[in-house]
Amino acid sequence: MRYLPLTPTDRQDMLRTIGAPSIDAFYTDVPHAAQIEGPIDGLPMHQGEFQVERHFEALAGKNRAAGDGPFFIGAGAYRHHVPASVDMIIQRSEFLTTYTPYQPEIAQGTLQTLFEFQTQVSELTRMDVANASMYDGSTACAEAAVMACRVTKRKKVILSGGVHPHYVAATRLLCEAQGIEVVALPAAIDAELALVDAVDAATACLIGQSPNVFGTITDLSPLSDAAHACKALFVSVFTEAVALGLIKTPGEMGADIAVGEGQSIGNALNFGGPYVGLFACREKLIRQMPGRLCGQTVSATGERGFVLTLSTREQHIRRDKATSNICTNSGLCALGFTAHMSLLGGTGLSRLARLNHEIACDLADEIEAIPGIELLTPRFFNEFAFRTPKPADEVLAALQAHNIIGGVRMARLLPDRTWDNVILTAATECNTKEDVDAFAGILKEVIQ
Repeated sequence: MRYLPLTPTDRQDMLRTIGAPSIDAFYTDVPHAAQIEGPIDGLPMHQGEFQVERHFEALAGKNRAAGDGPFFIGAGAYRHHVPASVDMIIQRSEFLTTYTPYQPEIAQGTLQTLFEFQTQVSELTRMDVANASMYDGSTACAEAAVMACRVTKRKKVILSGGVHPHYVAATRLLCEAQGIEVVALPAAIDAELALVDAVDAATACLIGQSPNVFGTITDLSPLSDAAHACKALFVSVFTEAVALGLIKTPGEMGADIAVGEGQSIGNALNFGGPYVGLFACREKLIRQMPGRLCGQTVSATGERGFVLTLSTREQHIRRDKATSNICTNSGLCALGFTAHMSLLGGTGLSRLARLNHEIACDLADEIEAIPGIELLTPRFFNEFAFRTPKPADEVLAALQAHNIIGGVRMARLLPDRTWDNVILTAATECNTKEDVDAFAGILKEVIQ
């Protein structure tokens, strides 16, 4: 039996309400190349459950997991060791089956973990306050841009050429839909300080990233000074949360808003998600912050308690007052982050960050010693870009033939011939000396 909840009349009424003459007109903004007419080529028609399960199991078997051999991919998603205790904690039924903490009297455990998560993110970024997470780093960046426009009453945001292209795309999509001008500077290895000359009196915020998409570490303090001189805000972006255990934090660099991806802590790679976006800001901006915010209170009997605060019932009721259309948070991923961070502590995070930097330095030294290789990233944490005398896709394919996943083609992130021979590679504590030697050895054979 087919389930058709809407009648043709219902559909016409809906189209009339939104002002679209037809279903096709409703999808006008979707590029024609992305639209599909008729059945999808190669996709079988209806089958039984057993046949469908077998088909998808065969597809899944083609995947090469990060742990199946030397793995050096980063570019915004990093392979770090997640202790077994983290998985045990998040799979407890008290956490795994809870959905929403609307009623604080029956959700104190969930609310407490969110409060602890917020505290950890504030400490990690050295910012005054953090929310209970966003969908991922890219949506957090987009929300920060919109928030800055709301605060400054301006309609222009400027992103450095070092901001991850996916973050730029998400920001552009959300901002341009609201009539906000988005200026993305050209991609460059050491691009952040170019923002200083780009800011003007119409700018709502400057958005810079460190380490940036090429892995370059930059002290972004001059961006904060330049933004504040024009009464704009400064947004500091990061994609590798572990780096904040070693490098200068957004708060220390004068950021008004700090956003980034928290997947590196407590969340394993999962072929694209789910991830956990981090969002923190100065206390004076707290009422403009999107998403959930968990606060600490005292009950009528004097006991410590936790509630959702400042947002209007997760922004479902007074929608005209909502600061964001994001109405939830990455609860289970945030819990994984909190569990792992609690196990690490401040000292453990710093030690983990140093391990990452040391193994990346070892890899960079071996790669740079290969004739014909040019190391491009001047200052890095655990990720860097290098240029090869051969096309990057050929080099990576040759490494993959030896079961080594060597990194990401920069041309995949930045479709420009400038980056055809550039590879972005990352090394974490999960890479051994043997992995590094194997990578460098095969790379040398390929290049020569």
